[in-house]
Amino acid sequence: MARSATGPAPAPARTAPPRPGTPPPPESGAGTASGPPASGSPNGRPPRARRARSAPLYRYAPPIDARPHAPTPSLRAGAAFAIGAYALWGLAPFYFKLLTHIPAPVVLGHRILWSALFLALLLSLQRRWPEVRAAARSPRLLAWLLLSTALVSINWLVFIYSIETGRLADSSLGYFINPLVTVLLGLVFLGERLRPAQWAAVLIAGAGVAYLSWSRGGLPWIALVLPISFGGYGLIRKRTPVAPVPGLFIETLLVAPLALAYLAWMHASRPEAAFNNPRELGILALSGIITAVPLLLFVAGAQRLPLVILGFLQFLTPSFQLLTAILAFGEPFDHGRAVAFTLMWVAVGIFIADLAGRARKVQRTA
Repeated sequence: MARSATGPAPAPARTAPPRPGTPPPPESGAGTASGPPASGSPNGRPPRARRARSAPLYRYAPPIDARPHAPTPSLRAGAAFAIGAYALWGLAPFYFKLLTHIPAPVVLGHRILWSALFLALLLSLQRRWPEVRAAARSPRLLAWLLLSTALVSINWLVFIYSIETGRLADSSLGYFINPLVTVLLGLVFLGERLRPAQWAAVLIAGAGVAYLSWSRGGLPWIALVLPISFGGYGLIRKRTPVAPVPGLFIETLLVAPLALAYLAWMHASRPEAAFNNPRELGILALSGIITAVPLLLFVAGAQRLPLVILGFLQFLTPSFQLLTAILAFGEPFDHGRAVAFTLMWVAVGIFIADLAGRARKVQRTA
């Protein structure tokens, strides 16, 4: 059989395998010089990544056991801010005792207006007005701040009313319940967890509150409104992305028109009232600093601490108030208060000892 003139057909050329990291060759007709560009990219470039949505207001917080327990500077600062706020609130009855002859709504109106003026001065000195304008441009943020404003205003009004009507004991009971409400909110809404020793502390503190409530014949409405309103305020401010000073200024500014209208009507319609006296007006003017400073410290602490830790530190406020009521105002220290006070501080000691032991363990293993 005759051999072909052209010889045997050559073997197909072997293609070298692609090097690691080299992109695969484009398929026929997909983005080549002769083929059309890839779908969704008319200029042949890869499509742009979509801009990520802004994070929701109530972002998920990692459980408390997932957080580092070593005493970081942020945790130390948060604890210092919180302790300062609770100590000042514990001593606040000394100030409000001077205003028991003035209606509670009038005192509340002055607290709002003088706080707004004090915070405006603070913002001017710190040159932080751009932060206020940035927060005011977010309708969603303003809605949450309006809710926190309503909660803290209710808390202020009820607290002033309790002092004016001689029901500081009911107010103190409410602030004893407040830490448990704060811990509960942290567990339910922020996914924070408790270790066994911390659960024991919560149960012991709860037993103290239950015994105090039983010894007083039940829970008065003041003791329920105070912890619910302030616990909700702390939860909102912890998750609201705005700094303490601009945020508190916006809160006071939102309710300032109502306070101004009410005070203008009261001062004009009752010129003979005690709150038109220059001495009382001077005392009322101090309410701005007395209101804003501890609240700023509280918000700064709430933004740095888990609500579980923040809640247990809140036992300082009713403890200071209880000592004030007994030593300064002459209220009796009965058996119910003695039992509740002892159980609550045993619980606080267990909780702090657990945190300290955990911190030492983390430092040793670091």
